[in-house]
Amino acid sequence: MYSLLRNCLFLLPAEAAHHFSMTVLRLFCGIPFLRDLLKKYLSPKGDDLQKNVFGLSFRNWVGLGAGFDKNAKYLRELDTIGFGFVETGTITPLPQLGNLKPRLFRLPKDKALINRMGFNNDGVEVIKKRLEQWMAQHKNEAGRMIIGGNIGKNKVTPNEEAYKDYEICFDALFDCVDYFTVNVSSPNTPGLRALQGKEALWVILSKLQQINQGKPAPKPIFLKIAPDLEEEQLMDIIDLVHTTKIAGIVACNTTISREHLLSAHEKVSAIGAGGLSGKPVQQRSTEVLRYLNNKGKGNVPLIASGGIFTGSDALEKIREGATLIQVWTGFIYEGPAIVKKICHELKSTKR
Repeated sequence: MYSLLRNCLFLLPAEAAHHFSMTVLRLFCGIPFLRDLLKKYLSPKGDDLQKNVFGLSFRNWVGLGAGFDKNAKYLRELDTIGFGFVETGTITPLPQLGNLKPRLFRLPKDKALINRMGFNNDGVEVIKKRLEQWMAQHKNEAGRMIIGGNIGKNKVTPNEEAYKDYEICFDALFDCVDYFTVNVSSPNTPGLRALQGKEALWVILSKLQQINQGKPAPKPIFLKIAPDLEEEQLMDIIDLVHTTKIAGIVACNTTISREHLLSAHEKVSAIGAGGLSGKPVQQRSTEVLRYLNNKGKGNVPLIASGGIFTGSDALEKIREGATLIQVWTGFIYEGPAIVKKICHELKSTKR
């Protein structure tokens, strides 16, 4: 059924289809009877799905990666679908329009997307109010959806002052998210990936941890990395995780590679720059995960992201050391039943 709906949605520009589909879902979820019906058929059930890690209780293994609900506008709808956790953002101190449209593209033959959104978001103060409202309503709710805050820097902020932007977002959001992810790996903000260097990362992570450890109840901090890093850079990241004592790594973000695509070269070239996600990044993200797990001797907690569409995809990541998994492009291609399907497949497979 979803495949027919997806074919209709794919007649629209990708970004327009995203907003249209979430608006329709919001209308459905605004009617209590329909919301209960969606939750009944889409949300996975069972205490055996629960995962207690990082000092948090996740109701299931499956999260939604950052970039889908950039502004924390669709938390009720994503909760209804059954996500165990949702990462909102990337959030910057000041509002940003992002890059010029069109900036989101589909490659159906590859089950992939290319995006160059550019951290478009409403800014930390506006998003903070939405998250505060959500937390006020759900904070003490048993089995609630966990909320992550994915934070970044504004495009106009020079790299040498980037740590200040991360600090601003961290301070503002501390009481209204459950964990943080530091995004230095998007290819769509000029110069951002340079912050993945050891010295730049040390400044950002150590300053955030200084603030974090000064709180009565510190929050888990994760670092989201690109799949395009070399082994030496990955070793530096492992070392930084240990020295700064952050919670772990989200592996991986989108790739700038265009290798081994089935889509016509002319089509891909016409799209131009942007981060590639979906099935083409699956193998590389698993390789990065495996490397981090092996070289970190199993002591680097990992959240897997990249090319996860099915329970078998998720299981592959878990076997390579992932504690939790995130979907994004898979959600677009597989539809709102993806969480339940993955959880059902994982439950039925001995791990």
